Parts: sequence; C-alpha cells; structure tokens
Amino acid sequence: MLKGLDPRLNAEVLYALRAMGHGDVLVIADTNFPADAIARQTAFGELLRMDNLTAAEAVEAVLSVLPLDTFVEDFAGRMEVVGAAEERPAVQIEVQAKIDAAEGRAREMVAVERFAFYEQAKAAYAVIQTGERRFYGCFLLRKGVIPPEA
Repeated sequence: MLKGLDPRLNAEVLYALRAMGHGDVLVIADTNFPADAIARQTAFGELLRMDNLTAAEAVEAVLSVLPLDTFVEDFAGRMEVVGAAEERPAVQIEVQAKIDAAEGRAREMVAVERFAFYEQAKAAYAVIQTGERRFYGCFLLRKGVIPPEA
C-alpha cells in the first residue's frame, strides 16, 4: 500500500491512468458492458478490472488521481437509457455526485446514445470494468491537466 493513494486503485489501473494524456478518454463500465471486446480495440488494448466496486466507488477512486478536462463540454459522459434519454437511473445520480465532489462544483455529464457510446468507447484509451450490476452504469471520463504550481 502507498501513502496518499486510494487503496481501491490497483497497479494496472494506476499504470493506465498515468500513461493517459490530456484529452484521452477512460471508460468505466458495468458488468453487462462488452468490456473485453471493446477494450481490445482501445489504445491500451486490454481490459482493466475493479471487480468489487460499484461504478460510483470506481469513479471516486479514479478521480482521486485523475483530473477531468476543463476545456470541453464532454469531460464526462453517461450512457443514455434506451427509449428514455432524459431518465437518470440511481447509478448515474451517484456517479454525478462523485464527479461534482471531485470537481468542487456541479458539472453535468453529457448523455451519449447507447450505440454512439460503444463507438466512443472503442476510441477510448482504456476500459475499466467494475462490479456494478445495475443497468446503465457506464461512463466516459476525459483526462484533463494538472497545472503547474504558480
């Protein structure tokens, strides 16, 4: 264990997060997402796992070390509910709260239609599959920058 790092972050996840650059996208996926097939098409090329965590727990851990992009509207995205694009399942409300807490302000995730989400996920840097069993627990996070100390 290392000081100052969330113990939910395993070595493989930390390696991928560190390797990502500004603007790269990370997918946080639920257990029903075709994570392995999509992960093979990403820049990282293999599936990362945070099996024993909910989507919100995984996002909270990731955002403890990963800054979100402040220059774009699509800094974070959620998979739309099929046939009910405006609906927000509890899992998405929980993840939005973790994003808001990490950002120190409310920043609304963009909604991404299901099949568009799959296509964006294929172009992502990496995919992390969680133990989230609730439907629509799939998210896109765009890495930002850490500014220099004044």
